[in-house]
Amino acid sequence: MHNHLLIKDKKRSGPIIKEMHITPIAITDPPLLNAAGIHAPYALRTVLELVTDDGISGISEIPGNSDIDQALEYSRSLVIGSDPYHLNQLNHSLEAHFSQETASERGDAPWDQRKLVHVFSALEVACLDIIGKLQNRPIVDLLGGKMRDTVPFAAYLFFKYEGAGGVLEKGKDPQATGWAAARQEEAIDPNGIVAQARAMCHAFGFKSIKLKGGAFEPRLETDCMLALYEEFGEAVPLRFDPNAIWKPETALKYGLEMEGILEYLEDPVRGQENMAQLKKKLKTPLATNMCTTSFEEIPRSIQLGSEDIILSDHHFWGGLRASMELSRMCRTFGRGLSMHSNSHLGISLAAMVHLGAALPEVPYALDTHYPWQSEDVIIGGRLPIVDGSVAVPEGPGLGVELDRSSLQTLHENYLACGIKKRDDEAEMRKYHPEWVFQKVRW
Repeated sequence: MHNHLLIKDKKRSGPIIKEMHITPIAITDPPLLNAAGIHAPYALRTVLELVTDDGISGISEIPGNSDIDQALEYSRSLVIGSDPYHLNQLNHSLEAHFSQETASERGDAPWDQRKLVHVFSALEVACLDIIGKLQNRPIVDLLGGKMRDTVPFAAYLFFKYEGAGGVLEKGKDPQATGWAAARQEEAIDPNGIVAQARAMCHAFGFKSIKLKGGAFEPRLETDCMLALYEEFGEAVPLRFDPNAIWKPETALKYGLEMEGILEYLEDPVRGQENMAQLKKKLKTPLATNMCTTSFEEIPRSIQLGSEDIILSDHHFWGGLRASMELSRMCRTFGRGLSMHSNSHLGISLAAMVHLGAALPEVPYALDTHYPWQSEDVIIGGRLPIVDGSVAVPEGPGLGVELDRSSLQTLHENYLACGIKKRDDEAEMRKYHPEWVFQKVRW
């Protein structure tokens, strides 16, 4: 006990987090269709900045909503005064702090383990950005070192209505050309999807293609995949994601029809049990970011054999270091590993690239929504995607810096747009007033 007190009372010589800035932003998002409805004209992100007593700034970006922002604010008392190197202690303190919260403090937004890993991922990336700057090392080195200089991404196609989001939500920009024009075009049939794929692959050099399904009946969506295969052939791996909206019999019927043209089929049915049963009947590998989404769900996944590939996401798996642990677990149990994506900007993309560069192997190109977004909050503008890949950013930490003017503009967007959390169902009702989300539709 005496030694413990000596250690506790010893003056700390390391960096201390002195400031914490939480900035919700709204970025323009096209009317992209999915199983849950349609994207609103603006997508929400939250940018976190931590600043040490020596003035070293670390940043991160996570999917935003009012509950997550409140949870970040709730963690402030633990973050301020902490050492950015002491991430294990911070995580432990967060778990204890959140579990002790009373119902009256919670209000209408109960904290859960999902929020905890989300919040910690934001804090961890910002702390690693600080540590990288202090050590003059990129984050990829903090994860064990670079295995590749560039990280491959896939073209991410969507069924969509006309428009490009934000101020262009109700019409086209007559000055737009190339991908800027193509991202405004309607795509609700095979011809539209193939045209979208051509434009995106031409602009960014993608060598893999994914289509987000679940928006239309399975026959139409399967025909779109067949049309993509006819257009691109075996040279371009294809993957398809109905977002678990299919019944098992539907998934089997169309899964068999698409055998031989898909690199993998993502979440055709809902739940580990249904995925495991389907996996026994299809040769096509099954991937997920819906049925196995946490470490707690992995034992059951292994027991059932529910998927071949886990699509991780450092925002929802507890950060970059946890994602490296997931990689080892996947290798141990014979799972492939890739990455899921949501609407994001360059801070999140930079974090994904550092992680992708550190992974022992990247057998599948990663997902990214980045081509669908048009703004950014990093100095120098958007990170380039060249030949379908993104180079590891140069410089210490994340290798990207906050553009404070852009951050302010996008924060003003947030204040003006009135959106506090994502609601694809409510947005869809603006187009189809009677539409109701169904977990399983076809």
